[in-house]
Amino acid sequence: MSTLTIRRLSAIALSELAGDAPQESFSFTDDHRASLMARFRATGTTEHRKLDAWTVESSGAASSAFRWSPTNARRSLGTPALRLVTSGRARHVTEAVTLCVEDHVVRAASGRARPGSLSYWLTNLSDVQRAVVIADTVTWATGLLDVMEPVTYDWTMAETDAYYDVATARVSLRGRRDLCITTELTQRVILRFRGGSPTRSAGMGLRADLVMDGLSRPDGQTAQRFIGVWPDAGLILSIDGNVENARAGARSLVRTAMMRGHLAQHIAA
Repeated sequence: MSTLTIRRLSAIALSELAGDAPQESFSFTDDHRASLMARFRATGTTEHRKLDAWTVESSGAASSAFRWSPTNARRSLGTPALRLVTSGRARHVTEAVTLCVEDHVVRAASGRARPGSLSYWLTNLSDVQRAVVIADTVTWATGLLDVMEPVTYDWTMAETDAYYDVATARVSLRGRRDLCITTELTQRVILRFRGGSPTRSAGMGLRADLVMDGLSRPDGQTAQRFIGVWPDAGLILSIDGNVENARAGARSLVRTAMMRGHLAQHIAA
């Protein structure tokens, strides 16, 4: 079943959702991938479409031009900073975030950063502005640690988001994944952290992330459970990695690609 579970945020709730996750999950085969590719191609477009959970939740609405800010930089800086903390390579979050910012600045100074990148943006900030970015990132990362430290199972920060390129259909998929919980029975329960409050279509976004997680892996296996965490709202939404949720997520992605194609044609006209 494609049931969406809603719980109040707590370490106990997260531990229970991880502990009773199904041991098996859906896997995408080569036939599944070919079928999905054909459906994307059938949507037709002249532009390259980039889809993620937010695009699905907003029914394909076009996003405004991206600009770096302390808010949208904090995850890009906070995630590697938390990897430094949890691996013991940094003593605390503030030190880890500062190290990550300094690494970006050095990268830009050595000519290894392209215009528009996070490194390039950080380098062109004043010391005061950079301090604001560090403070915002420390707050975000500390909040994540506060949520996860009491959880009874092992967890690690995800190394990357999920990426899957459907080149022949001019579609790129990006699925968000922040950390992974492992238990005695399950290998992968994926958590995704979001700001604000979940929308009515948040379940569609979770199912899309589940699909993109599976497609990005060579073996095609989805996570046994995918959990969305909204700390600001104090809520947890979760779905299982079963065939019903995989199908629903795939349908949402194809439908969103079609909407984006129609929108692009309307703008061009």
